[in-house]
Amino acid sequence: MRLSVRTLALPAAALAAALSLTACQSSSDPDAAPAPTSASPRQTTAATPTTPTTPATPTTTAPDPAPTTAPATTPATKPPKKTTAPTPADTSSNGGNGDDPAPALTPCTAKNVKVVASKVSRPINHLALTVTNVGNRPCDAVGAPLVGFDQSQAPIRIVEESKPQAVVTLTPGESAYASLILTGEPGGDTHGMTVRTVKVNLTTDSMVTVPAPTGTYVDDGAAVSYWQRELADALQY
Repeated sequence: MRLSVRTLALPAAALAAALSLTACQSSSDPDAAPAPTSASPRQTTAATPTTPTTPATPTTTAPDPAPTTAPATTPATKPPKKTTAPTPADTSSNGGNGDDPAPALTPCTAKNVKVVASKVSRPINHLALTVTNVGNRPCDAVGAPLVGFDQSQAPIRIVEESKPQAVVTLTPGESAYASLILTGEPGGDTHGMTVRTVKVNLTTDSMVTVPAPTGTYVDDGAAVSYWQRELADALQY
């Protein structure tokens, strides 16, 4: 019986020794799995150089700004030349059309005209003011005369709708006319009175005082027209 137990123990020891030998051989074998792991890093490093697509950035070429700045300067210099060139032409044309203020007016004054206040048959309650150039040069009957009576301080109303399109210029011997409206609408307290003189301001610093026709009656409704070329034009106001 003892002999049989020993015989079974030997094979078990031999099996354990064989297994340990196999494990040692597998750990020391250089041809094992580490070979494929070393190959993979080589493949990754070879793949990375494919990124040289970055040199494509130089295709955003710098020559673009050069042509942009070159044409920009040429149109910038041309407009000032075009604007300055017509300026003298416009000035000369305006000078030609500006002849309206060019001829300075020579107002008729007490030194070169004669003024008369006279009755008219129609319309009623009107006088005609006549200014005649008695000088030797033309003068202008400017605007409307400023008219007052006797010792009155304020001038009477001017009929604005009677303003002519142009100033009446009188050559020596010629006359201009203004309508003198004596009264307003009848009725009411209009402070009427009979006057003896008519004060005619031809300009702001030239006044002529003339006698009023006998029985000239005026009130607060009195008014005067602008100077007109014709007496009929003056008396329609």
